Order: sequence, then C-alpha cells, then structure tokens
Amino acid sequence: MILLELSLIAFVIVGALFVAFANDTVGAIVTFAALTLGIAVIWVLLAAPDVALIEAAIGAGVISVLFVIAVVRTVGMSGGEGRAEGGLRSLRPVNVPAVVVVGALAVPLAYTFVSLPEIGAANAPAVSETYFGGEDRTPYGYYIQETVEDTGFTNAVVAVLVVYRGLDTLGELIVAFAAAVSILVVLERGDLL
Repeated sequence: MILLELSLIAFVIVGALFVAFANDTVGAIVTFAALTLGIAVIWVLLAAPDVALIEAAIGAGVISVLFVIAVVRTVGMSGGEGRAEGGLRSLRPVNVPAVVVVGALAVPLAYTFVSLPEIGAANAPAVSETYFGGEDRTPYGYYIQETVEDTGFTNAVVAVLVVYRGLDTLGELIVAFAAAVSILVVLERGDLL
C-alpha cells in the first residue's frame, strides 16, 4: 500500500511540475485533469470518498472543461505560439522567486505531514473520544456521544452537515449554484470572451 501511495504522490508532483512549466497549453490541461484524478485516488486511500468524488468531478471534470473552453475561445486549439519541436524547448524557464516561495511553504507542510499520527492510530484525536490525557473529549467524541440527543439524527455525518454546519453547507450550495449558472452563461454567450 505504501508503494501505491508514494507512486501517486510522485505522479501528482511530476504532473504539477509539468503543468507549471509546460508551454503546450492543451497538454498542461490534460495533465492537470490526470493529476487531479491522482489526487482523488489519494483521497480514496485516505478513506474520504466524498472528498474524492468532489475532487474528481470539479477538478478533472468541470475545471478542465472550462480551461479547454477558455483556450478554444482565446487562442484556438492550434496552440501556435507556445509549441516547440519537443525536448526541453517545450518547457518554460524556471521562475526562481516562485520556486523559493513554494519551497518555503513546502517545508512546514512536509514537517506537519510527517509529524501527523498514522492513519487509523488509536491515539489520533480525529478517531479517539478523548485527548491523550483522557479528561477532555475531542470533537469526534462530542459528536459521537451527543449527536442523537442534540439533533435527533442517528447519522452523525448528516447531523454535522445539516445541524452543526448548516449555514456552511448552505454557503457551499450557493457557491456551487453560482458556478453552475456562470458556466451556463459562458457556454451560451459567445461574445463574453
């Protein structure tokens, strides 16, 4: 399993680097869709299928289609100016300040990732009812013990989404609706671009 996870992470990193440095816009869009699917598979391996489904639908589906529509409506599919004959000439030069910023962000993120407890560890706050000392309940412990009494829902996920995070869920639905309407407007009106 570790080999699969490491290969997916390597695939996503190499794909992201290609997207960042490629001159071929259509190739970058296709690679972006593929690496987004890789991220969705990583979410499945992390036992978050709902997040994986959203990642695949939005990242690989909607965003990639919008990128292709934008390319077709602006420069066309010929990709005339950015294409080279192949090799290293098809890559853009490295933006050193951007690499420094990404590196400065990657180091603390990598440290945080390495210091997290293993997935499914019994003492991880996300899956234990009390913190390490044993006195205070974790959010997980609170939701597991109090959900039925507080909300009347027997399913903790539904209770969190509808009762505890109801306004947040409403906001997400409004954003998704606005995105859908925007896509329909862009597809219907050719004179917008």
